Amino acid sequence: MKVSIKIKKETTNEKLQTKKFSKLLLHWHLHHNTRTMPWKGEKDPYKIWLSEIILQQTRVEQGLSYYNKFIATYPNIQSLANAKDETVFKLWEGLGYYSRCRNLLHAAREMTEKFDAVFPTNYNDILNLKGVGSYTAAAIASFAYNQPYAVLDGNVYRVLARVFAIDLAIDSNDGKKYFTNLSQSLIDIKQPALYNQAIMDLGATVCKPQQPICDACPLQKMCKGYQQNSISKYPFKAKKLTITTRWFYYLILESNNKVLIRQRTEKDIWQNLHEFYLVETQQQQDISKTTIKNWLKENVNYTGKFEIKFTSKEQQQKLTHRTIKGNFITIELPVQIKVENHFWIDKKDIGKHSFPRFINAFLERRDT
Repeated sequence: MKVSIKIKKETTNEKLQTKKFSKLLLHWHLHHNTRTMPWKGEKDPYKIWLSEIILQQTRVEQGLSYYNKFIATYPNIQSLANAKDETVFKLWEGLGYYSRCRNLLHAAREMTEKFDAVFPTNYNDILNLKGVGSYTAAAIASFAYNQPYAVLDGNVYRVLARVFAIDLAIDSNDGKKYFTNLSQSLIDIKQPALYNQAIMDLGATVCKPQQPICDACPLQKMCKGYQQNSISKYPFKAKKLTITTRWFYYLILESNNKVLIRQRTEKDIWQNLHEFYLVETQQQQDISKTTIKNWLKENVNYTGKFEIKFTSKEQQQKLTHRTIKGNFITIELPVQIKVENHFWIDKKDIGKHSFPRFINAFLERRDT
């Protein structure tokens, strides 16, 4: 799908403002921007792509070690495309938002098939890669190939919304179109990579969400939000985030030094990761031997003897749109029962399989 960005015709005054905006921003970047990151200035599109995918929904401090591990393990597209899914998911373990990992593998294999394992140079080809949106495509095109595509992430939205006092929700269709056109009209077409890095760094270090350092901002004099004392108003979203709670009760069924697990294959959280036998309920449950007995009978058709070896305290993990709460109950069975879509593994091999952080956090606490 070909993407085109429409730019409205600017008046003489708007052109002057645009030129001033870029000039002030680039001057700040060259003389005052002290933000450092290991991939800053990187020209290899593969490494830029990896860093951008890893940093989606992830802090730089957390993502750095994963970036280094991925580059060391899979130094190019071909090596990543040839890797086993389980091995890559194990390396990703702990980063969360596992759809990013699935998309990473899909895109690497797509580039191997379509482009002979060479990263595409065309913006639309980059944009059409699985898991790559307009921001990531613009970042790769500008940083790797110095093409004039403006990035638009949370930092950029914030800078533009405040400087121009834009009363449009950034999550609305009209808002997205307006910000896209505005950001593209402001970019320095001769130095797009420098410009994109500058505006993102300004948003991250100066025009921060809370307690922005306005006195250090090169755009202070032209910032309408500052002039109107309405910085905290911008940017804003139209939709309020609704958080739901899901109750997960994991039955860790053990027998003869083996444990029962399965791989989550449905389109839900933690797809492709492994888990113990799960009983999900609408509300919090009273965990008693009678409850466990009923769960075993109703869910796995087991009515024999069992021993409850351990019941954890309530565990919790907050995700973007939901909170996961629940408990882990370790149960010893005299026989290895057959459960659909589940399989038994040696307990010592648990570490060879990838699990979501909710489970890993429990396992780490249990083993210490």
